[in-house]
This record gives sequence, structure tokens and C-alpha cells, in this order.
Amino acid sequence: MSDNSQSDGRWSELTIGQMATLACLLEVNAPKPGNVHRGADFSNLGLNDFAASAVAIGPALDVAGQSRIGRTVLAAVRATRRVVDTNTNLGLVLLLAPLAVVPVRELNPRGVAKGLADLNEDDAADVYRAIALAKPGGMGNVDQMDAFGPPPADLLAAMRAAADRDLIARQYVNGCEQVFAAVDYLTDARAAHLPLADRIVHAHVRQMAEYPDSLIQRKCGDEIAAKSALMAQRVLDAGEPISEEYFYELRNLDFWLRADDHRRNPGTSADIIGGAIFVALRQRKVTLPLRSAPTSSAESLS
Repeated sequence: MSDNSQSDGRWSELTIGQMATLACLLEVNAPKPGNVHRGADFSNLGLNDFAASAVAIGPALDVAGQSRIGRTVLAAVRATRRVVDTNTNLGLVLLLAPLAVVPVRELNPRGVAKGLADLNEDDAADVYRAIALAKPGGMGNVDQMDAFGPPPADLLAAMRAAADRDLIARQYVNGCEQVFAAVDYLTDARAAHLPLADRIVHAHVRQMAEYPDSLIQRKCGDEIAAKSALMAQRVLDAGEPISEEYFYELRNLDFWLRADDHRRNPGTSADIIGGAIFVALRQRKVTLPLRSAPTSSAESLS
């Protein structure tokens, strides 16, 4: 049995691809401020699009251990485009692909960095094909190593060039440090009493407060991105994630993020949290069965 398999009880029934699908579904269903969730669609993008995408990528992630990272990214994006007509998951797929191939015992920034060090020009070509196919919004253009230009020989060099303006690219440079930090947010003992959906929301807000969302930054500029982080911090400062003050500020954040035709959508933060859920599932820090809980106050965002 490979190290990427789970060997006991219910976990033996979940493949890597199934855990990737489950992570995507848990992420999108949690009522995170400013994002699509089970109580809030965008005008051109809804929960069903994300659910279909989550199912579509499972087979590509199942064979990630027998493939190259770039090939896995491209296969997952191709599968996604067969079921949706817009970009739902490029950022998350870019995270899941390297996180899927690291043995559980090495699932940490050093282990991920070791796997990423093996990237070659074939990976670069496949990732650039995936970007062209996904057509992500808000990318803009740069003079060197543009994401819509010809693929570089060194994908990590391209990620380093983009790391200051794109948090997903930064994960390729630092071994997914922010993803593993978000695992700590998600599994913080102080929030262990909360339903999983509320822990996901709280982790998302912590991620936003710590790192201004780079999708917001690209679409709206540095000032709006910094404001989004300050408003997220205001939620955290309001009180415990069961208090009325906390939920009042959470609703304010959600309302503000959804203004301006959803241009303030914190999609990069959601991708980081999706990657963190996947890691937590692989490390059994989020365990099965996932018990339902009574409707929480977080769902009043819908």
C-alpha cells in the first residue's frame, strides 16, 4: 500500500482524488464572506459550478502520484472545463497538485518544496496551457514571464517573479507555507468546539487578515486589498466566533466584499483554505464521519 493511501477504517475508502473533491466541497459550502457558498451565488457563477468542478478533478488527483505536477494541473483544468464554462478552481488545483504527491509523513513545507524542486520545462508548458484554458480573471499583463505568454523553461522562476503579486505563486516558492499556516487556523484547539463550517469560515477570515487577498489586489489595487485585510481583522477583534459582535462584523465584511459586482471576491484566500482542508484530511486532522451540526450563526450571512 502506498504512503498516499489511508489504511484503517473509513479512511481506507477515501482516495487522494476523493479527498481533493471533499476538500473542495467543504470549502465552497462553508459560508465564507465574499464567496460563493450554499446560500449565495454570483450572477455568473454558482455553487453547482463549484460542485461539478470538485467532482471533475477527482480522477486527475487520484493519479497525481504517477504523473508530473504540471500534467496533473492540466488534466484537472481540462476536466473542469468539460463541466463549467468559467474558471472555478485554477488556483486551488495549482495547490492540490503538489500537495497530493507528497507522502503524508513529509506533508510539510520542506516536503512540498522538495517535490516542487523537481519541476521542469514540461511542467511549465503544461501549467501555462492550463492557465490559458482556465482564463482566470484579474491577471493583468507583465513584461517578463507573463502568465498568458510563452511558457518559461523554469516554472519556479516564473512563480518567484509573480510571488509578490500572487499568493498562489508564492506557495510554489515557499513550499505552501501559507497553506500549512491555514491548517493551524482550521485545527486551532480554541475553535475545536465549533462546527466544521464555522471553523472554515474563521480560518478564512484569519487568512484574509494575515495576507491581503491577491485576487482583490489584482482586480482592485493595493488600497482595497489592504482594506479587506483590516476589515477581516476587525471581525477577529470583535470577539469570540460565537459572539453577536463577531457575527455583526462578519456580516459587514460580507456585505462590503459583495459590493462592486463581486470584484472584491477574496478568491485567493478561499483557495488557500481549500488547500488547507485537503492537507487536514490527509493528515486526519479533520476526520470522518463529518457530523452535521445545528445551523450556526455564520449561516446568517446567506
